[in-house]
Amino acid sequence: MTSDEALKKFYANLIMVDGRSELTAETYKTAAKEFLGYLERQNINLAGVTVKDLLYYLSARKTDGCTELTLAKDISALRALGSFLVLEGVWPQNEALVLDRPKARRSLPRVLSVEQVDSMLASIDVESDLGLRDRALFELVYSCGLRISEACSLQVGNLHLQEMIVLVRGKGDKERIVPFGEAAKEWLEKYLRQVRPRLVGKKIVPTVFVNYKGEPISRKGVWKRFKELEALTGIDCKVHTLRHSFATHLLSGGADLRSVQALLGHSDLATTQIYTHVSDSELRDRHKEFFPGHSGKTGS
Repeated sequence: MTSDEALKKFYANLIMVDGRSELTAETYKTAAKEFLGYLERQNINLAGVTVKDLLYYLSARKTDGCTELTLAKDISALRALGSFLVLEGVWPQNEALVLDRPKARRSLPRVLSVEQVDSMLASIDVESDLGLRDRALFELVYSCGLRISEACSLQVGNLHLQEMIVLVRGKGDKERIVPFGEAAKEWLEKYLRQVRPRLVGKKIVPTVFVNYKGEPISRKGVWKRFKELEALTGIDCKVHTLRHSFATHLLSGGADLRSVQALLGHSDLATTQIYTHVSDSELRDRHKEFFPGHSGKTGS
């Protein structure tokens, strides 16, 4: 079995047998491809891989500058690959199960101020079809705290303009209902009325957001458009920063943690709690800005 054949079968096994999402399957396939490439460069036969080989590979990845989070994902992918290779009779046992995932240190997410978000969205040229689409897309991402994949896969039938809510299908195929604001509604109505019909033409396309060909927009396409917007405004951020900003602005405005958890689609409250630390950090920064002579320490 060649490397390409193994990768194709591995990907299919992840989807059909393990029930993994397409995003997870794609991530694991990419990690597996990197590992198989390493074996070829080191002239190591896949059937003869040992725990030592796996450790050397992870050490090489770390030397190349991979973060603990990336290494943790690599190990998860290697474990899944090992299970697949055992099923295929390539490995007698899953050697990757002995690998311990490193605990990734979670850094505080980058967050924009309300003024910065407004500035970025206002800088989009809405005179063009794609510009108007982008304004509607990013307004909705910020207004609902959507992941890029959720925005790209959003179905027309799940967008309810009059009620100002969307039915979002998130990670693990879990659904949640999220409201959006007046600004998002305004730009969505313009996009759906003026632009989308021209882009789609006579094709039947189920997703809300489409590219210039009238086909469902891809995550790569969204990243590219946002990168252009970042360069135009000079504001250092990513599309996902809008989701982080959405959560932080809600908490700063008085929303309770459980509500924000539900809106973001987090299964674990601890994942949402990181945004409370962002708010605390911003508060300390504001204090330092206006009271630079005070270190925050109390006198004896």
